[in-house]
Amino acid sequence: MTYMIGDWELVIGLEVHAQVTSQAKLFSGAATAFGASPNSQVSFIDAGFPGMLPSINAECVAQAVRTGLGLNAQINLWSRFDRKNYFYADLPQGYQISQFAHPIVGTGEIEITLDDGTKKTIGITRLHLEQDAGKSQHDQHPSKSFIDLNRSGVALMEIVSEPDMRSPEEAGAYVAKLRQILRYLGTCDGNMDEGSMRADVNVSVRKPGEGFRTRCEIKNVNSVKFVMQAVEVEARRQIDVWESGKEVHQETRLFDTARGVTRSMRSKEDAHDYRYFPDPDLPPLVLDAGWVEQLKASLPELPDARRARYVAMGLTPYDAHVLTLDRETAVFFETMARGRDAKLAANWLTGDYFAALNRLKRDIADPPVSAEHMGELLDLIADKTLSGTIAKQVFEHMLSGEGAPAAIVEARGLKQVTDTGAIEAAIRAVMEANADKLAEYRSGKEKLFGFFVGQVMKAMAGKGNPAAVNELLKAMLAG
Repeated sequence: MTYMIGDWELVIGLEVHAQVTSQAKLFSGAATAFGASPNSQVSFIDAGFPGMLPSINAECVAQAVRTGLGLNAQINLWSRFDRKNYFYADLPQGYQISQFAHPIVGTGEIEITLDDGTKKTIGITRLHLEQDAGKSQHDQHPSKSFIDLNRSGVALMEIVSEPDMRSPEEAGAYVAKLRQILRYLGTCDGNMDEGSMRADVNVSVRKPGEGFRTRCEIKNVNSVKFVMQAVEVEARRQIDVWESGKEVHQETRLFDTARGVTRSMRSKEDAHDYRYFPDPDLPPLVLDAGWVEQLKASLPELPDARRARYVAMGLTPYDAHVLTLDRETAVFFETMARGRDAKLAANWLTGDYFAALNRLKRDIADPPVSAEHMGELLDLIADKTLSGTIAKQVFEHMLSGEGAPAAIVEARGLKQVTDTGAIEAAIRAVMEANADKLAEYRSGKEKLFGFFVGQVMKAMAGKGNPAAVNELLKAMLAG
């Protein structure tokens, strides 16, 4: 169904800035760790000292290529760095080194899935490398602004989409899918709350069948939820402007998350305002086709391919979706399920294990029980050493740090009883203790079968093999 606000259709394109996962900056050897003391990770190059020459970080180039390959995009073997000229306090060079006319990555695409299962392909226009600016802090002093240059020179990938999205949900799904791909690739950590991934949201509205109207850009939106809210709020603002007989003017705006409004920041610059020209200190970037192929061959399995493989293994599409939301969960599942019943592994991981993580306020990257030990627990269920009920008890002991499941079973005497003689003895004792219920059952009240199962399992402290208990109980109750 087409998303409309009244008679208006939304047109959305996103420019996502993703910080490259790298130990050093794009053109200097300064560190990139998050949370360092202000101005503690700054080289002379980052600070714009005269005569300092940039030197390209090869790993940042490789990360951009890996990302392009993960987006099914064209890798340009020849690209160029340009100077984007503007003056601001946190840009000490007076220009930003970016890629304008010749980016390292060309057109690609991302497939998104909406809540109703609808799939849609969103085009990627380009991906280019550029250096980040520093950070101005206006809330540290009543009359002065402070400048932190730790981010100055950090490598960014700017990933520009086509204006293919038509609803807040599509925009949110796009950002979430892009972040998922980057995390699988290991090219960006995707931590939007830390600023290592942020989106500039371009929004316009039009009547169906019209060409594009004037767009506005909402800068530096730092969560999927806020991207969706900003789209909705800005679209409604523009509709009000058009319907009042006025015109929307192209500009850059900010999204005020507290008030739920966008507000004007500055008029939107065009390319000529930045006076782009090739950076004279950096030669063109020329890539070897064989090197690009090596990077392609080394890429990890991406979410869509992994999800399809899980479905082929017998998992439901929902389970496959949950298990591939992040790479850490998928790797944990693969280790846990290797050589075992995949559906049983998925049920345990998405059920008891996820519940334990929530209860303990831990995540899969900091697991309370290893994937290897979870796999061993599944083995004990499969060989009938443990029933499902006892396995849950063993799991709780594993969470308490008691070690491997086999050792817990041995130490606590929790092995499942499959000996038919022991089960028959327990059944006889239950029948003798409940002669009245036995008479009712044999007179036709077969609903009492569940009562007898419960009593036998209770008498055996839950250790009776459920299948054996059911089979022998049915025969013995029949007389």
